[in-house]
Amino acid sequence: MSSEKQLSLFDLSNNDDSPESTSDSDSDFSLIPTDVKIPIPSGTYQTMEQIAVHCNQCHRCELGENRTNAVIGRGNPKAEIMIIGEAPGQNEDEQGLPFVGRSGQLLDKILQSVELSSDDVYISNAARCRPPENRTPTLKEIEACKPYLLEQIRLVDPKIILLTGATAVKALTGDKRGITKIRGQWMEWEGRLCMPIFHPSYLLRNPSREPGKPKWLMWQDIQAVKQKLEELQSDNNSIDF
Repeated sequence: MSSEKQLSLFDLSNNDDSPESTSDSDSDFSLIPTDVKIPIPSGTYQTMEQIAVHCNQCHRCELGENRTNAVIGRGNPKAEIMIIGEAPGQNEDEQGLPFVGRSGQLLDKILQSVELSSDDVYISNAARCRPPENRTPTLKEIEACKPYLLEQIRLVDPKIILLTGATAVKALTGDKRGITKIRGQWMEWEGRLCMPIFHPSYLLRNPSREPGKPKWLMWQDIQAVKQKLEELQSDNNSIDF
């Protein structure tokens, strides 16, 4: 074999592990929070902490201009149930945690009613920064933030995803139907079981517990969620031979 051919076998100029390639990759990673045009492919982040750092630096949309804290998530990052809300409010923006105001307190009570705790769920939002005056986040803002959410879902790898309110449903699945039309129904997204449920803030505005009212319907839905979780856990523990 000629010396030229031998040398060509060890030519690293096109190797992805070359210093130039690694440098470009590191540069793209550091630019993610600066421009919505920078993609966030699956597998970009290894930990929630990495996501949190980027989200607190993020200016992929205008919501980053006025935030106090980016709101990433709370609960068990390996939970079997993931709950996705709409966007942070004032309390969440101040504390950097989702669902910590009155809605969060009600959500915790709903979970406790079927013997679920913060160890059993991971809670996040469709948007990580508070919209002005607590308005609904725009489609542009949701799309800018969605890659972070998808990475969180990948890392948590939940068996069940609960989508609180129409905005969360639309943000993740694209389904534009009203929440009253689809709440309590199981749907599949990317091979995962999802259920749309009422947002706790809606329940605060509709406190009646009479049959057919939102709180009564929520009680039916959360019981169905607990039952489905137990079924999935039972299937995983079964011996098939």
